[in-house]
Amino acid sequence: MRVLARVRPDLECVEADVGGAALARGLPALPPQARELCDASAAILFGSVGLPQYDGKPLPERPEYALFLLRRDYELYANLRPVRVFAGLEDASPLKRELVAGLDLVIVRELTGGIYYGVPKEQRRVGGVDEAVDTMIYRAPEIERIARIAFELARARRNRLTSVDKQNILETSRLWRRVVNDVAGEYPSVAVEHLLVDTAAMQLVQRPRNFDVVVTENMFGDILSDEAAILTGSIGTLPSASLGTRGTPGRRFGLYEPIGGTAPALAGKNEANPTASILSAAMLLRHSLEDETNALRIERAVERTYADGKRTAELAGPASALSTSAFADAVVERL
Repeated sequence: MRVLARVRPDLECVEADVGGAALARGLPALPPQARELCDASAAILFGSVGLPQYDGKPLPERPEYALFLLRRDYELYANLRPVRVFAGLEDASPLKRELVAGLDLVIVRELTGGIYYGVPKEQRRVGGVDEAVDTMIYRAPEIERIARIAFELARARRNRLTSVDKQNILETSRLWRRVVNDVAGEYPSVAVEHLLVDTAAMQLVQRPRNFDVVVTENMFGDILSDEAAILTGSIGTLPSASLGTRGTPGRRFGLYEPIGGTAPALAGKNEANPTASILSAAMLLRHSLEDETNALRIERAVERTYADGKRTAELAGPASALSTSAFADAVVERL
């Protein structure tokens, strides 16, 4: 919030409790007041959801339900997860330095379809045997719109798109590949590669720098984006954007959040890495406010902060680590 206030003092930022913060007050995970604020806003800068005391409860009684409802009700179908290794952090990666130096890719995950939302979704007893069913379904328009997001992004980057599916087994993947190929005809400058999901998982650790933009369905994207996150050495550096149907192609309503979760073990210690939140704010400026200038200002300030040797505890160790607030101060100074 301090970074945003520095680059855009004109923004009106209001806060609302959702998830565990709302449940602790006896409210639903997504209270009506929070939804009304979202309705009236240009974008959502999100904290995190998930606390261990709610594990095992029905979904409507868990913090995650707030995020589920926001994604569903605002049709936030396009999840963008940029994965970058900042100069100076190459040795933090579990992979060899030469594999990750300069790594810069984006995973575009379809977020509101597929097996997570298909019905029926239930456990049942049939013929005296317990069974469970999850339905995986995709419709061509859902695939087409996420493909367009990915092609537009690839065209603005390095003109390479990798589409990930499991078309040798799944009918949904056969439709996915066909629709992606149909959309590809509108983007002749973008080179398209198709990979099966298991091959993509292997190549992400064998040749990660060969990827530019990766587009895939909901479950595959969930898994691959978490795999890609570890390439950087710290999940605390990774932002995300979830974009919806509201707005224009260059100015979309969206939800922006760090991907690292709540990290309850760090609560109140002023130790967590704020980079992902800061970079999520930069993505908000870029995608929902069409403010590329200030988005770049924030990203370059973060780059310079790391280049100058500033680190939080998970990257530096306790002896030389900056606190959360001190690292944010360092970023603000470099703006």
